[in-house]
Amino acid sequence: MNQTQETQVVLFKPQGSIDLQGGIALSQEMSQVIPQPHQLWVVDLAAVDFMDSSGLVSLVTGLKAAHQSGCRLVLCNVKAPVRLILELTQLDSVFEIFHTYEDVVTIAEDNRLLVVG
Repeated sequence: MNQTQETQVVLFKPQGSIDLQGGIALSQEMSQVIPQPHQLWVVDLAAVDFMDSSGLVSLVTGLKAAHQSGCRLVLCNVKAPVRLILELTQLDSVFEIFHTYEDVVTIAEDNRLLVVG
């Protein structure tokens, strides 16, 4: 990330199931924010208890958009059922995964927060 500019944390907090409908909603939320090199996108999955392939597509699409713009996307608070899906698809090695949101904030140079959704 560009060290001369303050990091802006953009927080996405999906809830419930990230299935077809939830995946579309998450993709729409992410598409409303234009990724910038000084942003850190955080997807807080604390309130997500289920994810299927549609949810994975929305996360991978968001990651791709973020990386193309030099933005960083990370996941946090991943519950066991969702972590299992990430591990089975080997996406746990693609995404940066943090235990808590506080762990993520420590990597940001500045604590400016933009909550989306």
